[in-house]
Amino acid sequence: MIPEVIKPVPVRPKKNALHFYKSVNVESAIESLKAENHVIIADYYSSGLLLLKELKKHLNKSLPNMSFLEQREYRAEYQKLSNLILMEIKNHSLAVKKAPAIGWLEKLYQESEPFYLSLPQIQGLNSAWQWYIKGVSIPVLRNKIHPFYGVYFPTRFDHLIVFDNWLKRYNGPKKSAMDIGIGSGVLSLQMMKYGFQKVYGTDVNQNAIIGLKEFMGETKLSRKIELDHGNLFGKWDKETELIVFNPPWLPKSHDLNRLDEAMYYHETLFDEFFSAAKERLLPDGRIVLLFSNLAQITGAAKEHPIERELANGGRYKLENYYKKRVKSASKKTKRNQSWRAKEEVELWELSMVG
Repeated sequence: MIPEVIKPVPVRPKKNALHFYKSVNVESAIESLKAENHVIIADYYSSGLLLLKELKKHLNKSLPNMSFLEQREYRAEYQKLSNLILMEIKNHSLAVKKAPAIGWLEKLYQESEPFYLSLPQIQGLNSAWQWYIKGVSIPVLRNKIHPFYGVYFPTRFDHLIVFDNWLKRYNGPKKSAMDIGIGSGVLSLQMMKYGFQKVYGTDVNQNAIIGLKEFMGETKLSRKIELDHGNLFGKWDKETELIVFNPPWLPKSHDLNRLDEAMYYHETLFDEFFSAAKERLLPDGRIVLLFSNLAQITGAAKEHPIERELANGGRYKLENYYKKRVKSASKKTKRNQSWRAKEEVELWELSMVG
């Protein structure tokens, strides 16, 4: 059974919501947001963008935004306040002037009555629609991917290049593999490129499963990549030659939504993965984990979960380890990302002990 798609939930505006026009004083709108009242954009789409810009200026003055942890706090406050800015949707279109056409409003919503979404949600829908329609080029793949709404896809490729180089050297059996947290399917498509006959993919995000089923359609690819909506290994309990896992790189610090779960890991995630993987890995099989030292160099975590497993788990031994320095941050970014100079992506190849 195909799971139900995840989409932004319509918002019911509060009775004291402020209607914002370009002629309305911006400071009063920001004060309304800080009082946790809704602000409804009532004239042009650009008025919403203006208010977001002024909100950022306000927060830049009132909150420090230098260290990695300060940046996370800044983004949390910006997310809270910006999501109080609403726009109305009528007949699957934004009910403001000079607004972009967003196909997801018709593809995901059956509602005939007008409803409201927050401006960040609308921006997310708009960006996701452009990626979905135009496609996204991935350096290690021949063809573009077309990520479905609400599905993580890579925007940095260092770890994919490391995995591609590993696949070039891999001379083990290629009868089957498992891709845990398949997302937009990039790792599975890489394995297909190098001759794997079958990949079993899972994802806790149902939109990933819905999107990949749509992307593959009735093609030969749909017979080579089988999907299941579930946590970690889902329904797959068969033994396989290769298990690939690109887990989140940062520990959880707040309640997670589905997209967050591609970026932040729960405290028990790695132990649960390693325990379940032992039951599904053939005796001579391999586990490949794509990870990063991001949590350690930013102070988000003191302990490296893969190193902890190798030191204390007694289940696996290290066969190979590769790392690659990431590209420096864009000069256009205004955030302090000096830590990026120390960031490395990692590939850990493990086998079972005994």
